[in-house]
Amino acid sequence: MDPQQAQAMHAALPALMASLAIMSVLFVIGAVLFIIPLWFIWKKAGFSPWLSILSIIPAVNLIMLYVLAFSEWKVVPVNQPLAQATYPRV
Repeated sequence: MDPQQAQAMHAALPALMASLAIMSVLFVIGAVLFIIPLWFIWKKAGFSPWLSILSIIPAVNLIMLYVLAFSEWKVVPVNQPLAQATYPRV
C-alpha cells in the first residue's frame, strides 16, 4: 500500500466512525418509534406487549402482522347507550 493511501485512510477513519455512531443512534430512535405503537397494539389485543420487541426482525414482523390480523382479540367492548330516535307524532 502506498504511504499516501495509508495516510488518506487514516485521515478518513474519524469521519467513518462518526457516521457509524450517528447511524447507530438513528437506528435506535427509529426502532423505538416503531416499537411504541406496536406495544400498545399487542396490549390492546390481549397479548404480551413484549412481543413488540420482536418486530425489529423483518420475517418475524410479517408473521406478527398475520397473528394480529387473524387472532381473536381478547377485548371486552365498551357498552354504549343506544340513541333513541324520537319522532314527532302527527
